[in-house]
Amino acid sequence: MISLTDAAAAQLLALLSGHEAGPSAGLRIGVETGGCAGRQYIMRVDQPHPDDYQLERAGARVLIDPQSLPLLQGSIIDYADELAGSGFRIRNPNATRSCGCGTSFEPAADNAQDASSHADHSDHHSDHATDHANA
Repeated sequence: MISLTDAAAAQLLALLSGHEAGPSAGLRIGVETGGCAGRQYIMRVDQPHPDDYQLERAGARVLIDPQSLPLLQGSIIDYADELAGSGFRIRNPNATRSCGCGTSFEPAADNAQDASSHADHSDHHSDHATDHANA
């Protein structure tokens, strides 16, 4: 199960009210190959697709594609407004290693792979930290 905190739901409603995406729109959260630790989160306002997992709380909708769902199972989606930055945060129990940017992680199934990819992507996380913090 994936959950959305009250703070994340409130911020998501505020975000969606500023877009002209329509009442069925939500925050799409996905996982793709890349980032310092091998996988990275993506976030954008989008319309639901027929095969999406949909999570709703207090009228706020999160959309997750079927390929990303196993990598996000058990996650808590939160929103933090801190001195170091504000944005949606994903607390993912499947992440065995995360990059300092918070947008890149290594899932448990990838632990056996060579960890040298971290050095190859060392500049990547600074570019995405701001992008995802202001999703």
